[in-house]
Amino acid sequence: MKSLWLTALADITESLRARWFMVYTAIFGGLVVLLFVFGLTESRIMGFLGLSRLLTVFIQLTMAILPVFVLITTVRSVAGDREAGVFEYLLSLPITLSAWFWGKIIGRFTVIFLPVFLAMAGAAAWATIKDIPVPWDDFFYYTGLLLALAWCFLGIGMLISTVARSADVAQGAVFIIWLTLVLFLDLILLGIMIKEHLPPESAVAIALANPLQVFRIAAMMMFDPQLVMLGPAAYIILDTFGEPGFMTYAIAYPMALGTVAATGGYLLFRRGDLP
Repeated sequence: MKSLWLTALADITESLRARWFMVYTAIFGGLVVLLFVFGLTESRIMGFLGLSRLLTVFIQLTMAILPVFVLITTVRSVAGDREAGVFEYLLSLPITLSAWFWGKIIGRFTVIFLPVFLAMAGAAAWATIKDIPVPWDDFFYYTGLLLALAWCFLGIGMLISTVARSADVAQGAVFIIWLTLVLFLDLILLGIMIKEHLPPESAVAIALANPLQVFRIAAMMMFDPQLVMLGPAAYIILDTFGEPGFMTYAIAYPMALGTVAATGGYLLFRRGDLP
């Protein structure tokens, strides 16, 4: 257990010195500042007042930024160390492979999730100081969504990093996966449904296998419980899950997907040729 936490601490320390972490932190902190500057907390849109509007916009922007940052920075964890020949040195240290692998995941998750959470917490603290209403239920649910999204793509990134034999191949693979998930949000999925005459239930099932789509619908449901903006697909989702059920699914599914991907990456890492 000590080796696990020491590995996590080493990864956190390494990330704090990296330029990508400074850029990553500045982006999310800057987003909150800009949203306050442009007065989103003072605007009334669809009946929302206070911090609700800021959280809604912030969560939508995060969906576009967070996954790609997680994937790009994570895929170099194993593939980059393999290219650098670190594994040969690793095998000479008194540390188990499981402690090293899961310690890397814990450390990377900490530096990925913490800036996003601190940006939201800073917004809530400032709103409290300025006597702006803070929707705490929305705040905590959005925090859970962001945690699940970060964990999901962290697990996918570690799996790709384990399978790829070089950092360049790993980065190319994550871009393909990212573009596929983004395209299947609406455009390609709609085209397939029209061309193949898929039943609506099948099209919705395919859509809900995409963690980005699940995240998007859950964020939408916070200010549009009936999912009016989603169109006819809303009837299938609400009839199948119900509002509480889908909100639970939106956190449980990405967490499960990330855990399965990370576990698969670990099994391949343990059984593979490390050097």
